[in-house]
Amino acid sequence: MNDLAQFLPWQRDFASRWLSRRERFAHAWLIHGLPGIGKRQFALAAAGSLLCESPDHGLACGHCSACLWLASGNHPDLRRIRPDALALEEGAAGGEDDGETSAAPAKKAPSKDIRVDQLRALGPWFNTATHRGGWRVAVLYPARAMNPITANALLKVLEEPPEHTVFLMVADAPDRLLPTLVSRCRRLPLPVPDAAQSLAWLKGQDVHDAEQWLAAAGGAPLLARQLAQSGARPCPQWLEDLMSLLADARQPDIGPLADQLEKQPPEAWIDALQRLLLDLMLAGADAPLRYFPSLDKTIRRVALRASPAALAETGRWLAQQRAVAGHPLNAKLFVHSAMQRVALACSPAS
Repeated sequence: MNDLAQFLPWQRDFASRWLSRRERFAHAWLIHGLPGIGKRQFALAAAGSLLCESPDHGLACGHCSACLWLASGNHPDLRRIRPDALALEEGAAGGEDDGETSAAPAKKAPSKDIRVDQLRALGPWFNTATHRGGWRVAVLYPARAMNPITANALLKVLEEPPEHTVFLMVADAPDRLLPTLVSRCRRLPLPVPDAAQSLAWLKGQDVHDAEQWLAAAGGAPLLARQLAQSGARPCPQWLEDLMSLLADARQPDIGPLADQLEKQPPEAWIDALQRLLLDLMLAGADAPLRYFPSLDKTIRRVALRASPAALAETGRWLAQQRAVAGHPLNAKLFVHSAMQRVALACSPAS
C-alpha cells in the first residue's frame, strides 16, 4: 500500500474503533485537531479503509482490488479536493494522480485556494454509480483554503448529500469555518499522541534531539519532523540571545536582534515570540515549560520579575499582529515594535 492507505502508529486503534461503526456512518466528517499531528494522513488513510472491500477491524486490508487501485493512485471512487499549489507540492503534476477535480491553467500561478469550480466539477462524479457498489469518498483539505463562495457551494451539496458518498474534511480550527457548514458535519477531533509514541516515531525517522524538537512543535510529531528537517535549531539563536539580554539587563538593547529578524518571514518570528510568552506565563505559575525546555533556567529567571498581565496582553497583541503579518507597512518598524513590546512585558517596570 502507499501512504494513502496507511495510518500513523498512534492513529490505528482510534481509526479502527471509528471505522468499525461504518454501518451508521455520517455522510460528512470534519476531522480536526492540533496542527502537525497527521490529520491529512488520517483522512487519506480513512478514505482507503472506507473503499477497501475486505476491511480488517475497519482498516484497509491492502490486497483487495480496491486497495490495489488505491496503491496505483487511480481509484475511481476517490477524489482529493485541495489547492493546486498543494497538489503540486505533493507531487501531483497537473493534478492527475487520483482524480483531481481540475487543474490550474499552465500559464497561471497555482492557486492556494480551493476553487468553486473544483466542487462544481464533482457533479458528474456524484451522478455516476460507484464502480464496485461501495462508498464514494471525497477528501477535502485544508478546509481553511475554501473561500466563502466555495464553502457555500459545498454547503449546498451537503444539504442534499449524494448517495453512497462520504466527505472527509480536514481542519485545524473548526471555529474559523462557515458555521452552517460545520453544522452539516459530524466532528471527529483527533487526539494528540502521547510523548512516548511521538518520540519513538521521531527517533525512527532519524530525528536527532527528538525531545527538544517535539517540545518546539508543541507535542505535534509531524511538525517536529518538519522543523528538524528545516536545518534550524529547536530554539532559534536569536531567541536564546533575547532571553539572555532580558535576564541580564533591565533595559536591553534589542535593536541588533530586531535587525536580524527583519528579513525573516514575520509569521515565523511572531510564532516563536508567542510560544516564548506562553512559556514565560507557565514559568510564572511554576509549571513545566511547553516549547523551550532548553531555556528553562533563563525563562524562569525572567518570569520572576515579569508581569503576568503584561505578558498576557502582549500575547493578545501578537495574535492580532499575526493576522496582518504578511503585509506590514514597514517591516523594520514592525519587528522593532514587536521586540520592544516583548521586552517591556518582561521588565519589572511594566
